[in-house]
Amino acid sequence: MARNRQALIGDLGTEMQAYQRSTNGFDDEVGRLLRLNPADLRCLDWLSGGRMTASELSRATGLSSAATTALMDRLERKGFVRRVRDETDRRQVLVEMTEEGTDKVWQLYGPLVAEGAGLLKGFTRDELASMLQLLVAMRQLTDQHRLRLREESSLPTARALMSDQT
Repeated sequence: MARNRQALIGDLGTEMQAYQRSTNGFDDEVGRLLRLNPADLRCLDWLSGGRMTASELSRATGLSSAATTALMDRLERKGFVRRVRDETDRRQVLVEMTEEGTDKVWQLYGPLVAEGAGLLKGFTRDELASMLQLLVAMRQLTDQHRLRLREESSLPTARALMSDQT
């Protein structure tokens, strides 16, 4: 018996939520093994895409400047990142993952990435394009609502809600 559209949408939502919990759990385990907290791991995730300035990293992670500096210091002491001068603007300092840091992270994430690529082999090009389109739209929607929450957090009603939780 074919399920109706609404039931499929509900099942998709349930599975996305379960996938998100599974991903968070996997990241928590990686952090435990590497002795990194969630913010440290999120920083490394951003840096896996390449060098960033401290201010770019601060915006990307949502951390304050001071918290970003402390995070960079912590990751540098542990050998995961290093600060380097920008070749084009020597006044600018960039943060990048070290080879050692990249190797440690890849040892844990690499097998998942390799097997994940295998999961995609059974899908057609059109199906993959549809999945990509969906993931991009979902990320954009989530980013939009994250920014909305950040903007609304300065409103009196949001401050009251946050103060009720302390």
